[in-house]
Amino acid sequence: MAKLKKSSHIRSVLKGVSWRIIATTDTILVVLLVTCLLGQCSMDNALKIGASEFLLKLFIFYIHDRIWLEVLNKRATETYELVYKSISWRIVATSTTFLISGYILKAFDEVALYIALTELFTKFILYYFHEKLWLKLPLGKIRNFIFGTRK
Repeated sequence: MAKLKKSSHIRSVLKGVSWRIIATTDTILVVLLVTCLLGQCSMDNALKIGASEFLLKLFIFYIHDRIWLEVLNKRATETYELVYKSISWRIVATSTTFLISGYILKAFDEVALYIALTELFTKFILYYFHEKLWLKLPLGKIRNFIFGTRK
């Protein structure tokens, strides 16, 4: 089997799922932290926001990853590319978090804004390291593992 030059769709999906697990955990913790600090603590709301984000952002993440592959015509491997990719993702994802939080909390107020701004920082760092980790996984190895193909 020839060495793969581009990330496969299955890789983007698996990368999206792994990111959503990390990001959803972070979202739930951020929502709890912010709402509890503001006297509106609700595990129910934290789980609703986390679950909504998981489903919606999984799809958005896949599209974002595929767009970046098309823009660069390769994976983002250089530090500056990863930083740009992280920034573009954070703009999309933080805006989505604000909208989801505002909708579930029934107010697009400072609580939804604090949730979005807090995750802006926590997730920027988490996303950067998630990308670095996925760069360490060689192209084709995941597909070979899942589908049992041999070189």
